Amino acid sequence: MRGSDTVRGSLFSYVDLEQRIRADHPLRVIRGIVNTTLTALSGAFDGLYSPLGRESIPPERLLRALLLQAFYSIRSERQLVERIEFDLLFRWFVGLGVDDPVWDATTFTKNRDRLLDGDVAVKFLAGVLAQPQVKALLSSEHFSVDGTLLEAWASTKSFRPKDGSGPPPDAGRNGEQDFHGQKRSNETHASTTDPDARLYRKGRGKEAKLCFMGHALMENRNGLIVGAVTTRASGHAERLAAVALVKPHADRAQPVTLGGDKGFDAQDFIAELREINVTPHVAQNLIGRRSAIPGSKSPGTGRTKRQPGYEVRLSHPQTDRGGLRLGKNRRRDGQAAPPRAAQGRLAIHPRHGRLQPGTTAKAAGSGDMTAGVRPQRHVGTKNAQMDDAIARKNRQHGAPQPPNSQSAAAISAAC
Repeated sequence: MRGSDTVRGSLFSYVDLEQRIRADHPLRVIRGIVNTTLTALSGAFDGLYSPLGRESIPPERLLRALLLQAFYSIRSERQLVERIEFDLLFRWFVGLGVDDPVWDATTFTKNRDRLLDGDVAVKFLAGVLAQPQVKALLSSEHFSVDGTLLEAWASTKSFRPKDGSGPPPDAGRNGEQDFHGQKRSNETHASTTDPDARLYRKGRGKEAKLCFMGHALMENRNGLIVGAVTTRASGHAERLAAVALVKPHADRAQPVTLGGDKGFDAQDFIAELREINVTPHVAQNLIGRRSAIPGSKSPGTGRTKRQPGYEVRLSHPQTDRGGLRLGKNRRRDGQAAPPRAAQGRLAIHPRHGRLQPGTTAKAAGSGDMTAGVRPQRHVGTKNAQMDDAIARKNRQHGAPQPPNSQSAAAISAAC
């Protein structure tokens, strides 16, 4: 019987969100860890809010919503609020019921800035990493660091001279600005929309954008981020942020290692890492310069490259597990190479009386006639000439002659 497509409303709702979410959903484990951390931060939340006035968005729900925005790559707070409105999974994770109203996007942004100003985000990340379920997944010895550009919410037309000179923009809210042929730099210009943004480009031939720099420190056991910071864009920001991120993890007797790309190959950066008991596993930058990580024959910092872990880190920077690195044929160097047939070679099998491709073939059973038989005969013009030359030399010295393809049948019959 065909079902009806008629929409029927109901006066009461009996939907239980806890039963709607399946038992093995990954967000269930994450929500348990997050709730434990938020309970420990209750005292820090009390210091950010006044005891009087209208109730604001609970900070616990705000932080859970920010986690969903990061997990599902939602581009803006407005889209996040819209998703929470109709998605039951989002409502369950945040802590809203089916009939609870969702807050406005502007209110969400204002409360988010309050939490960031109170360093709650840093305390929240530290609390999550301190949980026993998470701490068991982290490595305390091997780390990697990298940075990326974060494009600012500011147009290049807002990048104007600091002294107020320059032609005014065209009429309108977002008037046109012709800056072609002008020399613009961060020393003489600044954005009127976001003064902290800097004009920066990722590399040669790339366009310059108003942006910031985001830096992340990752542990190498499971690839989890254990530290993050945002700075202004500059040529030294990555190295300065890397030292600040790894320094809290270097307070131990055994030295820790820090991996990075060629952009971290600088003498001052390598020296600062050694001062805080961190061994740099940085890729060498040999393009038109001398690397700060010289070879084993070089004095001073040559000890870094002599360590076996340095080659492991460069070959596979995110799989520092077990001290073995993947080779070109996708096998571990500590294992023996699998046997394979030699290309362009044939082996004489005396028992079966025919030529076999591959390595030396041995006769099975008691009739082993491999003694005195040269195991392989090369096939091809140059290889055949080489075999004939070897055979003539053996005849001159009285050495036993290898059988050719015509005598293989006779040998097989004798077996």
